Amino acid sequence: MEYARPDALVSTDWLAARLDAPDIRVVDGSFYLPAAKRDPKTEYVNHHIPGAVFFDIDEIADTSSPLPHMLPSPEKFSSRVRKLGLGDGSKIVVYDTTPMTGACRVWWMFRTMGHKDVAVLDGGLPKWMSEGRPVTDDPTPPRDRHFTARLNNTLVRSVDDVFGLIDSKREQIVDARAANRFRGEVPEPRAGLRVGHMPGAYNLPYNELLDPKTGTMLPADKLAARIAASGIDPSKKVTASCGSGVTACVVALGLYLTGAPETAVYDGSWTEWGGRADTPIVTGA
Repeated sequence: MEYARPDALVSTDWLAARLDAPDIRVVDGSFYLPAAKRDPKTEYVNHHIPGAVFFDIDEIADTSSPLPHMLPSPEKFSSRVRKLGLGDGSKIVVYDTTPMTGACRVWWMFRTMGHKDVAVLDGGLPKWMSEGRPVTDDPTPPRDRHFTARLNNTLVRSVDDVFGLIDSKREQIVDARAANRFRGEVPEPRAGLRVGHMPGAYNLPYNELLDPKTGTMLPADKLAARIAASGIDPSKKVTASCGSGVTACVVALGLYLTGAPETAVYDGSWTEWGGRADTPIVTGA
């Protein structure tokens, strides 16, 4: 069984064979939560795939928002990625070190800004390095390239949108957090947030879509089976949520690969929903 939309995922073999291609742009989208006490930009400087540029999820964001790494305006996004040498006509391949979480967020951001020729490196930098493929600490000064950002509002949801979805059930809400967080059995990693989940939400922990040994996306048949086991109807539109809008994008990629309608992401996610007093929350399964 093959992925219904294989364009969104490339293998390390595929990238290695095209690393010097003039239309390929490689992006390091690594991201860590503050509790990890790791600096992705410093790690990028120390070793990255040759030719890669660093995409800072926390800076290419709406930094005026009190919420973390919210989607920036199209104007800011265009300005920042242009300076990274990422432009119209480029095939963008995103990787990270986790693997997959930050890369999937960057993949979703580009698609939300209208750039469809973007893919995630399956297994990310850990798989690349485990295979003995080259990394470098050489800086890669990019040349500015023109980028046209066109915001696709069908791929992003606000808190007001989610209020409406709970009432109308027009879209399925899927929570990518761990099951014990979804059920409200453990405190949230971010202080001050209530625990539980949105009424009617399904739980599909993002890491269950990845092979635990290789960090790669599950094969098509296993991916479809895992999605079906969560209770989601893959023929219906999904809005994905998580802690802060990053791992929800792994669910978005998984659903995209299966051929499901393109997933929207609730950008504020649980940081916003669990941090407010006026949002309905339930606990348990």
